[in-house]
Amino acid sequence: MEKVERLAAENAVVVFSQSGCCMCHVVKRLFCSLGVGPTVYELDEQSGGSDLENALLRLVGPAESQAVPAVFVGGKLLGGLDRVMAAHISGTLVPQLKEAGALWL
Repeated sequence: MEKVERLAAENAVVVFSQSGCCMCHVVKRLFCSLGVGPTVYELDEQSGGSDLENALLRLVGPAESQAVPAVFVGGKLLGGLDRVMAAHISGTLVPQLKEAGALWL
């Protein structure tokens, strides 16, 4: 859990992902389309990735059925694809990205 929190706090936007996950791909594409270059950790390509995934499952709680994508903005858990898209549609995502220093305009 500590490693997840440390990695999440190191950059403005952090995405924990699986390289073959279509929902992860959508989240990464959304950030790129907004002009944000998230730091991406592909759990299936890292040693200890399964430990990180287990920690993410505990962190996101029972409301989320999967650990990935797990998106952190400004070191705080935003959530998975549903929460990221809801924030984008409601117009709250861009202000959060600006506050975290991921967007300047």
